[in-house]
Amino acid sequence: MEEANTRRRARGGGGAARRAERTAVHIETAKYIERNIPNFEVLNEEALEIIEANAETVLAEIGVNFVNNPAALERWRAAGAEVQDERVRIPRGLARQLCATAPSQFTQHARNPEKSVVIGGRNLVLAPVYGPPFVRDAQGGRRYATMADFEKFVKLAYMSKWLHHSGGTVCEPTDIPVNKRHLDMLLAHMTLSDKPFMGSVTAPERAQDSVDMCGILFGKDFVRDNTVMTSLVNINSPMTFDDIMMGALEVYAANNQAAIVSPFIVGGAMAPVSVAGTLTQVLAEVLAGVAYSQLVRPGAPVIFGAFVSSIDMNSGAPTFGTPEASLITYGAGQLARRLNLPYRSAGSFCGSKLPDAQAAYETANSLNMGLMAGVNFMLHACGWLEGGLVADFEKFVMDADQLGVLHGLAKGIPVDVNAQAMDAIREVGPGGHYLGCAHTQANFKSAFWKTELLDYKPFETWEEEGARDTYALASNRVEKLLATYRQPDMDPEIAGALAAYVAEKKASMPDAFM
Repeated sequence: MEEANTRRRARGGGGAARRAERTAVHIETAKYIERNIPNFEVLNEEALEIIEANAETVLAEIGVNFVNNPAALERWRAAGAEVQDERVRIPRGLARQLCATAPSQFTQHARNPEKSVVIGGRNLVLAPVYGPPFVRDAQGGRRYATMADFEKFVKLAYMSKWLHHSGGTVCEPTDIPVNKRHLDMLLAHMTLSDKPFMGSVTAPERAQDSVDMCGILFGKDFVRDNTVMTSLVNINSPMTFDDIMMGALEVYAANNQAAIVSPFIVGGAMAPVSVAGTLTQVLAEVLAGVAYSQLVRPGAPVIFGAFVSSIDMNSGAPTFGTPEASLITYGAGQLARRLNLPYRSAGSFCGSKLPDAQAAYETANSLNMGLMAGVNFMLHACGWLEGGLVADFEKFVMDADQLGVLHGLAKGIPVDVNAQAMDAIREVGPGGHYLGCAHTQANFKSAFWKTELLDYKPFETWEEEGARDTYALASNRVEKLLATYRQPDMDPEIAGALAAYVAEKKASMPDAFM
């Protein structure tokens, strides 16, 4: 009798353990995508050569402006460029020659080494939305972003399986002074997540703060010898390089940290309306920006960026998910690969005010073009709404779920013995079904991509559970993820040193909101 009671207790304990395991919080991060599918290329050799020749003409004859930056002008003059006032004309071939020292790929290290990413080659790294001053959710609607919102997004990115990167300014926390908010944002990325992150670019001294805080997190020697940040340096298209962005680029390049040199293109406003004309300007701007990074430090990691939208000629608003933007994204990918540089473009772009059908169509077009274009670093991969003015919590988890589709597509079609499934075809034969065959039983867990959000239940079950649409399901998922969030471990001494650095820097200057 006692033995029977013991067996019953043991079975109960085992069941409790299994139930606990099922309900425990498991935070899984998929490895960055390694493509086994070809890139989609739209330009033939003749077209590529025409665009490259025209870009060289732009640099040599029209030139680019480096404004409010005498040191940059002197660097260019010493390199052999013609400098007149703030206009820099770069002889044919010089920018391309300088770009040759930039690495074709690099590793961005995370504080959790298992989550480090390799940017370049056949890889695709996915990072969340960047820069919106507003946020939106089901409870509060559209409003200015706060630091509390920012921290929630960092937590959601940390818990999202298909996101490889924590990003940077996931939203702009307007309740923190402009000159201090970068410190809080960096601290959130460093402590609330263990994925890679981006540094500040809103002033050279803030870029230096980013480097200094990474010195605390990773160790100064490690930061000196390794890349631990990727940061976004926008060009003021057309063909203007301002002192703020270039000042940040100078800091990051000098410290061996990566920068995305990215024209900001709205076709018809900041670039020509034609695809070939826009690609010419994009290439000219990237050549000049990447070349300048190599003047600061040969071998500094840098990414060929292309942020592209078209324009609604009636309202002047940017449009997304359009065929013209796709063609430019595909073409820019070809140009980046010919320069042997990693490529940044695409994202969950849409112009919709809500995460509705318009948002879904435009986002799907934008995400898929990024995968097919050979993008290596995809900023804005989830959460983007209203042309980038809004970071939306529900859309964040909708997009994050769909990023799993990109992972599945990128695998391509294996044809090994298991994939051929000849044993299954023999076992089932004519008129049978595959549900119970040995091959299905061995592979069903990993055979198909599984959504963590969408509803595939029968109508009756769906109706009994409240007839929830995707927005309602996403709102529920946001709440669930935030409720189950657990902060990743960090050495208390490092955490204390980071907090002290932020407190000291904040105390050293008055608040500024401009």
